[in-house]
Parts: sequence; C-alpha cells; structure tokens
Amino acid sequence: MSTRTADSRTGLRLLAGAAALGLLALAGCSDPHEELRAWMEEQRRTARPHVSPLVPPRRFDPEPYRAVTQVEPFSVQKLQGLLKQESRQPNSLLAAEMNRRREPLEAYPLDALAMVGSVTRGGQPYALLKADSLIYQVKVGDHMGQNYGRITRITETEIALRELVPDTLGEIVERTSTLTLQERAQEKR
Repeated sequence: MSTRTADSRTGLRLLAGAAALGLLALAGCSDPHEELRAWMEEQRRTARPHVSPLVPPRRFDPEPYRAVTQVEPFSVQKLQGLLKQESRQPNSLLAAEMNRRREPLEAYPLDALAMVGSVTRGGQPYALLKADSLIYQVKVGDHMGQNYGRITRITETEIALRELVPDTLGEIVERTSTLTLQERAQEKR
C-alpha cells in the first residue's frame, strides 16, 4: 500500500470522527433557549400580581345655574343699564350726552360717513358729509357717529371730533377722531 492511500484513509477517518462528534454536539443542543423558556413558564405560574381594587367614583351632584334671572354680562340691557348709571353720576362725561336729543348722523358709525367737501358761510366753516347717498351739512358743535361724537374743528380737508368711549376698565374717556376729505380718483383719459 502506498503512503498516499494510507494518509487519505487516515484523513477520512478523522473527518468522519469529527463529523460524528459535531452531530452528537448538535443533537445535545437542539434548542439553545429551552432552559430560558422553561424558567419563564415557571415564573408565570408562580407570580401572583397584586392589583389594588378600584375606588368607586364620587357621586356627582349638579349645581343648578342660579343666574338665569339676572342680566347676561354681554347683553345690550346691561350696557344700557351701565350707561344710565354713568349718566346719573354728577361728574360723568355722559350725563349731558344722555339727556340731549339725538341728531341724524349719530345713527351712522364713522366709517359709514364720508367727507365730500367744505364751505364757508358768514365766516363759519361747514363740512359736507355723505351718508347713504344723502349729503348732510354740519358745523362745529354738531354730533355724529355712534360714540357721542361732537365736532370740534372743521378745515378744508378734515373734521376733528371728540368721542366718548369706554376704556379697558369700563370708564368712559374722551378720544379724538378725524374724518378726512374723500377725493374722487381722476379718471384716466
């Protein structure tokens, strides 16, 4: 026999032995996580969770709304009541305004009025105002706008007026407003 054949037989035997050993090792370790699964199953069986009982909910007793008979806080009635109360006070800015007769231009807000011109008669300036396609003539001292506006000055291009408006605290304060001349845009020819 040759040495070559003997060497190949020895190699084959070693290879067969190693393969058999590997198969044996694999047969013994068929599931590497089996031990972990067994421990987890045992823990599940022996663990007893502690859950405290739920507290029953408190009984809800609805509170009846008692302000039904009172005036709503944002209603016109309340505003009128406050204005009347304000007018009864001796130092009130609104006292004189509440007791006088209303003028036609007080029915319009200032943004609905447009100054369309001015004239001077007898040395006194007059402004021409347009409201609802009607032209009104006003002078210093006349009233206009919905905030008790009183005209204090008239020039060729604007009307200055004093208005009475509530501030953030509800107090009535004076405010100066102006209405400027509305010129027509020139048509392009």
